[in-house]
Amino acid sequence: MIRKFLRNVFKRNTSAVNSKFQLCIIPPKEHGINRVQISPCALKVAHKLQKGGFSAFIVGGAVRDLLLGLEPKDFDVATNATPEQARSLLRRSRIIGRRFRLLHVMCGNETVEVSTFRGPIPVDSDILGIKNNTDQHGRLLRDNVFGSQEEDAARRDFTINALFYDPFSEEIHDYLDGYADIKAKTLRIIGDPILRYREDPVRMLRAVRLAAKLDLQIDSDTAKPIGDLAPLLLNVPPARLFDEMLKLLLSGYALSCVVNLRARGLHHGLLPMLDVILEQPMGERFITLVLKNTDDRVQLDKHVSPAFLFASLLWHEVLATWNIYKTTSGEKPLIALQKAIDDVLSKQQKNLAIPRRFSSTIIEIWAMQPRFESLTGRKPFRLISHPRFRAAYDFMLLRCESGEINAELGAWWKNFVVADQDKREKMVHKPTSTRKRRSRRKSSTQSKTTGLASVTLVNEKAAS
Repeated sequence: MIRKFLRNVFKRNTSAVNSKFQLCIIPPKEHGINRVQISPCALKVAHKLQKGGFSAFIVGGAVRDLLLGLEPKDFDVATNATPEQARSLLRRSRIIGRRFRLLHVMCGNETVEVSTFRGPIPVDSDILGIKNNTDQHGRLLRDNVFGSQEEDAARRDFTINALFYDPFSEEIHDYLDGYADIKAKTLRIIGDPILRYREDPVRMLRAVRLAAKLDLQIDSDTAKPIGDLAPLLLNVPPARLFDEMLKLLLSGYALSCVVNLRARGLHHGLLPMLDVILEQPMGERFITLVLKNTDDRVQLDKHVSPAFLFASLLWHEVLATWNIYKTTSGEKPLIALQKAIDDVLSKQQKNLAIPRRFSSTIIEIWAMQPRFESLTGRKPFRLISHPRFRAAYDFMLLRCESGEINAELGAWWKNFVVADQDKREKMVHKPTSTRKRRSRRKSSTQSKTTGLASVTLVNEKAAS
């Protein structure tokens, strides 16, 4: 109660709330969304909240996707109940988050995220007992100030994500003309773009991803400050950057996203070598092949390995470092490769924290590449039995296709993979066995010794 009173007394952040916002209620006949399109779990959560005396709406990306004719991957619920109040009504739920507390409700294999309507951050946060809400660059560190539905709409990132669908009246509540922006295929940030990007620099990456994925045009005012504010990404925790980058790469439009990242200067803190790679015909072809293949698989709903993706995006940086070690320090190829791998991953972790479960696979894919060049004896058989062979093999084929290595090597391995055991035995190059080489050296040494003894004996006889 005290906090609520103080919020009304002290000045608020006017960039987040605009008193001119007017509620527009869009009837079901106009928007076309039907209750049956909402997941049963989300409907159940909303029903329990409303039955408990609270408002509850399906919100955000699910409403946006349904309006665009897409199938939502998940459903979020927004309510005026606090996390504690919502938890008391919903079984199998837990409160998560520090920057902004949320409630996760589990229904079988589905998880519904329940958020409390957010209010604007008070300017004089110390008076409310909340210190250091933002860092020196304006990035929000804490966001547990609750408010009204209108204030929550103003706090969201883009107008198309600020639509509230009531699953019982089947009406859409729109405060910011988000419905009109969806119809106009426009992506528009809410409020002052510079301030909103400073609050959360990841919004710049999200703008690129949503524009590519949903085929939207970024509003000019929304796009204008991105280039100048791109360095703010350096202040975002690396783990959060990785999550956002992964969403971008698995959007089904990774190729256009990466090109757009580079065009807007957003790649420097994420993939610093991208300029160098894309300026080289071989590197550009390699990246294009990888991302195009990824997009095709995502759009066909096939599995995509994040480890393979990042191994591909960072490979040419490893390659450049590997060559430096081999030429300048005279290191043996495998040792030079290992040093290059360590250098690149260590540098990358500072900007984009790749989880260990992925980095171990990345290292194996890279480390196996020189082994594909050894086609003698049992080496190909040992390589093909490796648990990560398939990923490393696909990676090697992309290197062949891009022109980095000889295409004949890829053709040999393609035949070897599909061949039976007898044919494989005939395909491998037969090296001279170690035993035979030792036997030849031994016989050669013995003949030299015997010859020397004979000469000595003859000389001794002649002397006598």
